[in-house]
Amino acid sequence: MPYVDRQNRICGFLDIEENEGSGKFLRRYFILDTQQGSLLWFMDNPQNLPKCAEKVGSLKLSYISMVSDATKLRPKAEFCFVINAGMRKFYLQANDQQDLVDWISVLNNATKITVSHTHTDRSIGDPVSPAEVLGAVKPVSYKTEIIGGVPITTTMQEGQNEAERSALKRGQNPYFLSGGAQDHGAIKAGYCVKQGALMKNWKRRYFLLEENALSYYKSDLEREALRVIPLKEIHKVQECKHSELKMRDNLFEMASSSRTFYIQANSPEDMHSWIKAISGAIVAQRGPGRSAYTVSTLGATVWQEELPMRSPL
Repeated sequence: MPYVDRQNRICGFLDIEENEGSGKFLRRYFILDTQQGSLLWFMDNPQNLPKCAEKVGSLKLSYISMVSDATKLRPKAEFCFVINAGMRKFYLQANDQQDLVDWISVLNNATKITVSHTHTDRSIGDPVSPAEVLGAVKPVSYKTEIIGGVPITTTMQEGQNEAERSALKRGQNPYFLSGGAQDHGAIKAGYCVKQGALMKNWKRRYFLLEENALSYYKSDLEREALRVIPLKEIHKVQECKHSELKMRDNLFEMASSSRTFYIQANSPEDMHSWIKAISGAIVAQRGPGRSAYTVSTLGATVWQEELPMRSPL
């Protein structure tokens, strides 16, 4: 989903057909900078690239005439939409249907002509605030659920899946829901960026959350994990508030018995989804007998094991 980063720009991953008509879509990180009037795309989130890394492509918002759904034009490209810019058409693929709707909305909002209350025209390409651009995107709300006797606070989109709500009522574990991870028999799987233990550099890794452990690999093609972290060793998962790292977007921390892992997700929704999945898997593994708690502070999701109190000697 597109989100506003700490520099007040709208960002997110999309696949783009850089050579029109080739049918080959490449994964890129997009930045919609309404203050500069540009749409930029990079090989990855610039926070994870060398400082000298250049953008892969760019497009002035003033050149864009319309952004629309292109699933009928490109039936083989799922969740496809097109940016019409003069004589050129840019075809892009979103991550899912909601992502498709949101990107079309924010791009059209950023490029449309509007009339202010003083009846002076705003020309295409004039600065538009991210708040205005994201005005059509549904806000994220939060919910608290009791799972195995433990309250878990997570994000909730309007129109939440009825099957998930029904599963909660039946006492099933809703955390065993994962886009793309079912083939592996996993709870959740996907790419994130993690900080190294020694060099403190940031590398993209493929994470796989299973019933008893969280593993990460060099890529989704690898069979041997770089590391396997047993869930029994994890005692806290929360959005990162570390002063030296907080400038990174969508960052969460996971404290284990050996070290604290700092992990950057692709979006705020993805970050909360990982926190929810990991904490839910831990609760499911330990059962209602092991107490834990979650709190929500200014929209932040936190899970932490509540250690038993020792009686005084």
